[in-house]
Amino acid sequence: MANKESTGELEFDDLQLQKEAESQLEERQKIADYDIREYPVEVLVDKFTDSSGNDEADFFIPDYQRELVWDIKRQSRFIESILMNLPIPYIFIAEVKGGENDGRAEIVDGAQRMRTLQSFMCNKLQLQDMKQLTKMNGFRFSDLSQGRQRRVKRKTIRLIELTHNMDEEARREMFDRLNTGGIILKPMEQRMGTNDGEFVDFMKRLAQSDLFIELCPISSAKLVRREREEFILRFFAYFENYKSFEHRVDEFLDSYLKKMNEEGFDEAEYTNIFKQMLHFIKRTFQYGFRKTASNKSVPRIRFECMAVGAALALKEDPELAPDNVDWLYSKEFGYLTRSDASNSRVKVRNRIHYVRDNLLNREVELEGDPEDVFFDPREVSTPQQSIFDK
Repeated sequence: MANKESTGELEFDDLQLQKEAESQLEERQKIADYDIREYPVEVLVDKFTDSSGNDEADFFIPDYQRELVWDIKRQSRFIESILMNLPIPYIFIAEVKGGENDGRAEIVDGAQRMRTLQSFMCNKLQLQDMKQLTKMNGFRFSDLSQGRQRRVKRKTIRLIELTHNMDEEARREMFDRLNTGGIILKPMEQRMGTNDGEFVDFMKRLAQSDLFIELCPISSAKLVRREREEFILRFFAYFENYKSFEHRVDEFLDSYLKKMNEEGFDEAEYTNIFKQMLHFIKRTFQYGFRKTASNKSVPRIRFECMAVGAALALKEDPELAPDNVDWLYSKEFGYLTRSDASNSRVKVRNRIHYVRDNLLNREVELEGDPEDVFFDPREVSTPQQSIFDK
């Protein structure tokens, strides 16, 4: 493969460099492999030590990381977030293989949070300048009520554990990358942290369903951002209230989650609705929620309309067993579920109705002229002919 001297561009007429580049990328991805873990604060503090502490502790801070630079005000603000049950950014740790630290976990990012937690739990940190919990300024951990102390100890924090494939040089680079800028929490992560309650716990349990995981694969990047719980929240919110949806998805979901946490729900009934829907999807659609066998993840819009449409159809006919689902591959369904399809009230209703009514083998209830609903100047890839052309 030759370089273009005039432009500096490469001529891709030789596949060898492309193969080598792909091999290098795959090798680096293996190095950055990881697992997700979640520990209560009390367990985290027990597993952690400063460089001058117990050398047998599971978690440690390496020499290359900076010393604690958070002042008392910033430490107090972090503890205030813990006390208010706000979402906490991930702590990154890396398993060490070989040497004196073999089997231990190095804190790649989150050392100051760990030090602050240790200082507070060990009664060394006295809270100051908190803006929300002003009544607790001056408190140490021991000044909290016994009940509150227990809740703080049980508060869980999520960790991303990088495998032992990552050597010290790679861990240093990861630290530099992570500290270039803060990790912005996704809306669902914020909801999970600020709306603690029975329905949140319920969603967490459903998210671990083997059938759900099988039918609705989600990329690892989205998985760590609570995407499974997001799908479940969207399913129930639209299933019960899609006709009241206007435009703002975040407000719609926030309102529904708050209502469910505060007013309560029949867990057995909701579990049954979700499981019946999943079993129907498995029986009816060859690839589950995926478009093809090769798809590795499912878009939100596709999941929403298929799941909610199926559940609404089952509500009308619990014994539903459609003979033909070719409409799933039609241009019309492609228009309704394309990646940039808006979340306007009309489009949400139309795509849910499209699935529901096709499953029930009846005329689709659409808002607007069908020619306008399905109009799009772009081509939508489809393996089958439009049902309107038959």
